[in-house]
Amino acid sequence: MVERKNSKGLKKQSVIARAASKLFDRKGYLETTMDDIAAMAKVSKGSLYYYFSTKEEILFFILDTYMELALRNLDSELEKIEEPFSKLRFFISRHVELYVNHLDEAKTLLEEGHCLSRNRREHIAEKERKYSRIVSGLIRDLFKGANMPSGDEITVMTFLLFGMCNWIYSWYSPKGPVTPDNLSRIVWRIYMEGVKGLIIKNKKK
Repeated sequence: MVERKNSKGLKKQSVIARAASKLFDRKGYLETTMDDIAAMAKVSKGSLYYYFSTKEEILFFILDTYMELALRNLDSELEKIEEPFSKLRFFISRHVELYVNHLDEAKTLLEEGHCLSRNRREHIAEKERKYSRIVSGLIRDLFKGANMPSGDEITVMTFLLFGMCNWIYSWYSPKGPVTPDNLSRIVWRIYMEGVKGLIIKNKKK
């Protein structure tokens, strides 16, 4: 998809991609030029084209790298946790921390992914589906011992959780008084108040 260089080259690609994600956040993908990216990354245009042939390659690199970070070791980390509620709490904390540390990239994923060509867009979408399936499984495990919600209800609960976590890009500032840890705790409490009520209701059926 995009040639990833050796470790030194990959570091340079990451610097360029980080600069581009800031521009995509501020100006939008379509309005950003390769000249803009070169200037923001403080590289020559020739050097920029050595690492990326097109602007779309940079966009794909940003999104693919972000999803790789989201998925990396997630299954093995969750396997170390036995209690279903603790697993979901860990996931929320992990997701929010990743999101806060990569706000520009996260926003680019949500706002600019449609600008990718079909094959590249599908590549990213498959990773997003894998991530979503993991979350759906965690939510489903919460209902062991109660009547299981329908598949559609699990899907709704999954995307409600993503909505709570992902919309923070529109208002959250890492420099503000609320730390990522506090933010994840708030999300957890609010989300679980609703889920626990549904679990109790389903146990009574």
